[in-house]
Amino acid sequence: MFCRMFMATTSSALPSMSHPTISLTVPFTRNSLDTVRGALLDYATSTGLTSEPDPNESHAAILVPLCNVGGVPGILLEVRGNLRSHPGEVSFPGGKVDKADSSFLAAALREVHEEVGVPPGRVDILGRLGPPERSLKGLRVWPYVGFVYPPGTASPDQEPDVPLPSLSVNSLVVSPPEVAAVFLLPLSALACQTRLKSSLFRASRPYWTIDVSDLVPQRVQTRGDIDHNLVEKTAGEKLEVWGLTGWYLSLIMEALGISIWNTKG
Repeated sequence: MFCRMFMATTSSALPSMSHPTISLTVPFTRNSLDTVRGALLDYATSTGLTSEPDPNESHAAILVPLCNVGGVPGILLEVRGNLRSHPGEVSFPGGKVDKADSSFLAAALREVHEEVGVPPGRVDILGRLGPPERSLKGLRVWPYVGFVYPPGTASPDQEPDVPLPSLSVNSLVVSPPEVAAVFLLPLSALACQTRLKSSLFRASRPYWTIDVSDLVPQRVQTRGDIDHNLVEKTAGEKLEVWGLTGWYLSLIMEALGISIWNTKG
């Protein structure tokens, strides 16, 4: 898909910083991960991110998984499988917090392991997003941000500005029926005018939906069923990131200073 990169200068409701805090095209490095940590901390401070869990609510936790794939920095996303709720929609790995989970973060990491086969030891937690929103099912969803390493590289001995190892998306073994596919959303796509459409989250707060139709693989590897065709798309049908997933993507864009508002309105 052809993209025209652009930066925002006209909107206060959507991300409006003139320059991103990290490169959208250079692979993640140890230095850039430290920059993301700092940006998330600054964002939490500036937005008053001090929400405490309400014991009367049910909770869920998700991970926003940053990674390098083929030297391209981006975010891993899932296409939900044949589930009772939201089948075929794009989401982050995550799910409901169980009583056995020691924390919300532990729940997010458990779900990442179960859904895409990445153990907690391969995830470097960088911080939190928020405030946590309620899902349409009534769960309070707590988002965390982390960097996913390939197997055997969770503690790389590299210089601060050397690109971190790239993950092979094809090596991820998804868990059906929860997950139909996993794909990379390049950071550059977050500033791609042809992919973006302004919308309202919960009919009141501006955010961006993102067209990812061309990024989703048609055939994926699953446990017990190799190279199975799980993702069916009708010709011309769009697959978009929207709703709570799109909202949290918009928050990380704001935290990292990725600005995409079309100055023509």
